[in-house]
Amino acid sequence: MDDESAEDLTVGRVARLAGVTVRTLHHYDRIGLVRPSGRTSAGYRVYGADDLERLRWVLVYRELGFPLDEVRLLVDDPDVDTVGHLRRQRDLLIERGERLVAMVAAIDRHLEARAMGMRLTPEEQLEVFGTDKVGGEWADEAERRWGETDAYQESQRRAAAYTKDDWARLKAEGDTALRAWRDALLAGLPADGPEAMALAEEHRQHITRWFYDCGYDIHVGLAEMYLADERFTQVYEDVAPGLAQYVHDAILANAVSHI
Repeated sequence: MDDESAEDLTVGRVARLAGVTVRTLHHYDRIGLVRPSGRTSAGYRVYGADDLERLRWVLVYRELGFPLDEVRLLVDDPDVDTVGHLRRQRDLLIERGERLVAMVAAIDRHLEARAMGMRLTPEEQLEVFGTDKVGGEWADEAERRWGETDAYQESQRRAAAYTKDDWARLKAEGDTALRAWRDALLAGLPADGPEAMALAEEHRQHITRWFYDCGYDIHVGLAEMYLADERFTQVYEDVAPGLAQYVHDAILANAVSHI
């Protein structure tokens, strides 16, 4: 608020400058909190420089959440001068700012936690993936194992925006890739051959396209997990015996070819 100390200001003018209502100023006047101490030649009450300074203190304390009774005690404190009020209000604002920053950080963490994979109901998960564990049990484990990684957090930001149709397209791409892997294995194509490595590269790009930037080092880590974790191994073994090892070897061969 600009106090425009060169002139006394009417209630309406002060209300506009301070961003409050005339009714608020009249209330402050009635309770003796801030009273316009001057008068015009026509007898209208106006605010002088000291009144405006007091009003400024009151408005800041109110913004900080103090009730009017406490505000009165603060602004009437005989041991605190103008500089004292400014310093006190500055300290209170900094403290409030720190609390707000902490609250924002807590909300951000909560939002990240809520952005767990799929925004599908259990029925929709069953319809699309044939399981209700993807957005529940498996998602919880994924957060425990990789929740602090950039890749995980990026995948959650993307996944939180996906619709049921998006997940259906993702699933269709994955099923097509599995069939291609199976056909290559059954055809006897070597895992380190061009056809299998092309499938490995498409698999890496599929992850990058839908979830996070999957570099070759990350891709190799996933391949190792496909053998180390029997649940992932079983996904491939259910398609064709030996497929988990085949996919693993093709991913490693593809990574080596790009180093």
